[in-house]
Amino acid sequence: MYTVRLLGPPAIELDGQPTRSPRGRKAWALLSYLLLAERPPSRRHVAELLFADADDPLGALRWTLAELRRVLGGTVTFVGDPVTTAVGDGIAVDVHGLADPDGDPAPLLALDGELLEGVSLPACLEFESWLLVARHRVSATLEARLRQTAVALLASGAASEAVGYAARAVARNPLEEGNHELLVRSLAVAGDRAAALRQIAVGEDLLRRELGHEASAALREAANVGPESAMVTPLSGRAAALSQMEAGRAAIAAGAVDAGLQCLRRAVTEASRAGDGAVQGRALCALGGALVHAVRGRDNEGAVVLEEAIHLAGRAGDRATAVTAHRLLGFVEVQAGRRGTAEAWLAKAVALAETDAELAAILGVRGMNASDGADYPTALAALDESVERAASGGDARQQAWSLSILARAHLLRGERSQATAALDMSLALVQEQRWMAFLPWPQTLRAELELSAGDTDTAADTLERAWTLALQVEDPCWEGMAARGIGRLHAMRGDRAGAERWLGEARRRCSGMPDRYQWVHGYVLDGAATTAIEHGDREWAEALVGSLASLAARCELRELVVRAHLHRYRLGDASALGAARLLASGIDNPALAAML
Repeated sequence: MYTVRLLGPPAIELDGQPTRSPRGRKAWALLSYLLLAERPPSRRHVAELLFADADDPLGALRWTLAELRRVLGGTVTFVGDPVTTAVGDGIAVDVHGLADPDGDPAPLLALDGELLEGVSLPACLEFESWLLVARHRVSATLEARLRQTAVALLASGAASEAVGYAARAVARNPLEEGNHELLVRSLAVAGDRAAALRQIAVGEDLLRRELGHEASAALREAANVGPESAMVTPLSGRAAALSQMEAGRAAIAAGAVDAGLQCLRRAVTEASRAGDGAVQGRALCALGGALVHAVRGRDNEGAVVLEEAIHLAGRAGDRATAVTAHRLLGFVEVQAGRRGTAEAWLAKAVALAETDAELAAILGVRGMNASDGADYPTALAALDESVERAASGGDARQQAWSLSILARAHLLRGERSQATAALDMSLALVQEQRWMAFLPWPQTLRAELELSAGDTDTAADTLERAWTLALQVEDPCWEGMAARGIGRLHAMRGDRAGAERWLGEARRRCSGMPDRYQWVHGYVLDGAATTAIEHGDREWAEALVGSLASLAARCELRELVVRAHLHRYRLGDASALGAARLLASGIDNPALAAML
């Protein structure tokens, strides 16, 4: 059995022992590129990417492919033009194992290092750009699998086992507060409160030193064990659990979040004491949904609660609760930019769903995930179907939500008329439903359309209303989007100081919580970088572009990766345009194509 190790220093093993590796860095580069390519590349493209300096680039490619076949014993084939890569049964590739959310997680603990560690091809600048993005993407995928495994173990009662996976997630990305919180929670549930408190201190010091901000309350409170830790003495009986659950939902819908959470925690405890697994699962799902949607900084706690809800719903045969919990976990992963694990949760939700209302909600999140990742054909199809099913099922709020995400996709594609039509419908439904907590989002998208049309006066009024309401509902995403719009408005009016002040505020608002929506964070960075370049502030622009490139690559925000390279080109990096075109391959966006 051959094993190809691309994480860390690349190597090939045969039956667990090192064996002959391909000669030269370009052979490893070619192997990695072909194994990780989203679609088969043409021979000419690969030859120009890696062997442009050879007398016969296509001949050099043929020789290197033959070398790879020899060292891999024929277990991998490379045929045709474009080059189709087929991995046989007699070989395992370490990075391929990361893509299976249901695979054995144990090997994850042994994976370390970055993709093709130590391999560099400074003469092949477009390949270097691809490799940088691929390294971020692979690292993020591994981190997501480690987190997913830790959450699942924690929810199933295996907290001691969860500790190892959570610790590896911290090691992979120590600047992600959510990883520290997950480790603290795992240690606390495992009974090692002293270690949990030490980890809180480590996380707080690290975030303060490296990022310049204080940790959120969620990190400090993660040492309090279990979803029932904040409960008061419960009432008694199944009826009391159901009553508390309904009261909690109503309180949260009315904006009384703390009181609602207390009621839902009571419902969980009372259902547990009554031995009613079905009601407990429903209460956990309601609590998890509230932690995800109504409370900032609590997605990690919400994920653990939702995993437990899935276990209980499965035992009780409660399909509807399982569907909702899977969808909510998918939503958490979408916001965090973990596309693969998001799609895995959503696929499970689709397999269980039966009603239009359930499918409308799932397809809305799936469309959001695809749009964030610049897969616009998939996004538009999913969102159109979501809108239709929501209308059929009479769910006006879901219809408004999906229409707003659909409008954003059209806006990004430069399809202003279609974006306007979707936004008009979304805003009408939001007003009809008096859904004020959601209103700032479609309002900021409307302002984007007004700015693109040059109507700065109307945009200013729209953005002021969106900003004011976003502050009232205390939603960092809405605040960040509105502040970004106001910053771009100031830039269009020639107010440099105002633009920089508001764009700085946008960055602070949208990135201040550990469970931030990463697409909004990236979109704000892109807007700030555009403004910095327009104003000729090179130092500020380079810092913003660096942050954008790293975030976008890690979270698979493909279009923002391309835009980061376009910013670099505008800053004088002549090779960045070719890299942008390479990375934009397969993105169906007329507006982006025009930029390129």
